[in-house]
Amino acid sequence: MVQDRPDRIERRLSAILAADVSGYSRLMHHEEEATHAKLMTLFAQGVRPVIAEHGGRVVKNTGDGFLAEFPSAVEAVRAAIQFQARVRQLTNGDPEDKRIAFRVGVNIGDVIVEPHDIFGDGVNIAARLEAVAEPGGICISSAAYDQIQGKLDDRFTDLGDQNLKNIGRPVRAYAVILDEFGPGKLSQRVASSPSSPPRRSLVVLPFANLSRDPEQDYFVDGVSGSLTTDLSRINGSFVIGQHTAFTYKGKLIDVRQIGRELNVRYALEGSVQRCENRLRVNVQLIDAKTGNHLWADRFDKPIADMLDMQDEIVARIARTLDAQLIAAEARHATRMLNPDSMDFYFQGRHSLSKGLTPEYLKEARDFFELALTIDPRNVDAMSWMASVEAALGLLFLTDHPHEHLTASETLVLKALRLAPDHAWAHFTLAMLRICANRMVQGVAECQRALALDRNLADAHVMMGIAKFYSGRGADTESYVIEALRLSPRDIFAFHWMSTAGFAKLQIEEDAEAAAWFARGIEANGNFSNLHFGHAAALALLGRLDDAQLAAKTGLTLDPTFTIRRVKDAPVRGEAGFVTGAKRFVKGLYIAGVPEG
Repeated sequence: MVQDRPDRIERRLSAILAADVSGYSRLMHHEEEATHAKLMTLFAQGVRPVIAEHGGRVVKNTGDGFLAEFPSAVEAVRAAIQFQARVRQLTNGDPEDKRIAFRVGVNIGDVIVEPHDIFGDGVNIAARLEAVAEPGGICISSAAYDQIQGKLDDRFTDLGDQNLKNIGRPVRAYAVILDEFGPGKLSQRVASSPSSPPRRSLVVLPFANLSRDPEQDYFVDGVSGSLTTDLSRINGSFVIGQHTAFTYKGKLIDVRQIGRELNVRYALEGSVQRCENRLRVNVQLIDAKTGNHLWADRFDKPIADMLDMQDEIVARIARTLDAQLIAAEARHATRMLNPDSMDFYFQGRHSLSKGLTPEYLKEARDFFELALTIDPRNVDAMSWMASVEAALGLLFLTDHPHEHLTASETLVLKALRLAPDHAWAHFTLAMLRICANRMVQGVAECQRALALDRNLADAHVMMGIAKFYSGRGADTESYVIEALRLSPRDIFAFHWMSTAGFAKLQIEEDAEAAAWFARGIEANGNFSNLHFGHAAALALLGRLDDAQLAAKTGLTLDPTFTIRRVKDAPVRGEAGFVTGAKRFVKGLYIAGVPEG
């Protein structure tokens, strides 16, 4: 006889909120009907709308309380704070002995799901934590606390390990500090703190395996997980944890709903497909509010070492996505009625992505200055403003380079005092040290920057520049190629190609120099040095008409450029570097660039 297989029990990871009324029996004993009516009003006006707003659902009422389920601990705690404020507001005029106050417990755990109820240890712990909470207060488990650290401004008190009734192990608990605000202040605080998603907030949804080979699932999941880790290292980013993101695996859910549930601005989704000896990864960045596609790309690589290839794909996506997030945030900032320091910072970064012309550099510097006016401790704006000053001092864009280099060093050293582990600040300091012929210190700063952000392709280029300034231009190209491998469509790739071009000029490989300059101009023609380098290389090759045309284009971008500016630049390198610089000047003369 064949025995029927029992139905599969549905389980899922959820954030559970349990609440009850403090002193409910006493209140009902004294005024049963009035207490019941008041409680129903609070449910209707203060509790249910808030829970729905934060993506939760009331699983059941328990007479003196309720049980609710949320897709994230962040939203559960936000809802608890908001409805506690609303309840205080609605009961503000009630006598103390008749006032209804909820106690709330929040936990995150695996639950058994039935149509009208949820069960399991996760639910039991939430229910026991509510008993630990003060009337009008909120108590959360360490599991929930781990999920919301850094995502909410509210402060917490560590209550230590709690021995909860019928729970076999101690549970560490934390209380949300609400008392300091009082009923009125707390409601104002919640009302004035929009629950809009944080800047550069993102969820990497589990990538789809299009290979029709279940054995490739581990690799596909590995790409998603590694990408989550790498993107979380991007300074200022907020990336939803992998375990939470993977609760959406295999589910057809509108990205806008996911954005609301996780309170993020962006979602990254993609697919991985293995075709014989090649691997194709498709990715797309989506606006989680509107569902609009902001960016998409394809990465097609031959299969060699699977793990090495995974690292390369992840690094390339992370680097490219960083630039796309900057652009998206800059667009968002232009629509803000009252932009703040970070809004101006993003606009400054976006200005730099257009090119390294005096106009764009000044535009970026103005945005960074505005950012620092609002928040003098904005290390991101400080570090990037230091980079702008360094560019003005090093790229022959001014007749007073020392002033800009001094300003750059002052800014970057201040940034590192405030944030010793800021990767871009270390990179900028590396640039200043290398270009001042302090190679050992500069390379050490590059290595420090890469240790903090392994996707910082610019640091690879800077180590190539160290070779260039040391008179070993033959070694520079390999560093540029490594950077382009990590980030082939980088917004600063044109500058890296310029570096390779000048290195080739140094070692008298003028045809290759011209090719690198031409490639850089194709990537972004808004960089006058590319055109002047191209002009010099073409002139040294005897292609005078082409050289004069290239010089004319460069002067259109920077009419103030002269050969005198190059000759007056401080000598920053070894003998081989000086020899290469003289070849550059010779080519400029031949191309007809004014001496000044």
